[in-house]
Amino acid sequence: MKKRAKQQKYFAVCINNKRYEASLERGKLYRVIPDEDAESHGYLRVVDESGEDYGYSAERFFRLEVPRPLERALLRASS
Repeated sequence: MKKRAKQQKYFAVCINNKRYEASLERGKLYRVIPDEDAESHGYLRVVDESGEDYGYSAERFFRLEVPRPLERALLRASS
C-alpha cells in the first residue's frame, strides 16, 4: 500500500495590491490554497483579508515554501 505524500502548504507574500487595497496588504504573508486550474491560468488562490479564498494574479505575489514547523505555527495562528 502506497503512502500518500502530505501535500505541502504554500504561502505567498503580496508584492502588489494595486486596485485590491481592501483585500490585500502589500508585504503580508498569505496562505495559498492549491488550485491547479487557477495556476494554469496564472492565478493563485489565497485566503485574503476577508478570510475567504479568492484567485488573484500570481504576479501580485512572491511564493514561498516554508519549513514544516513554521507551516504548522502559521496554520495554528490563522485558525
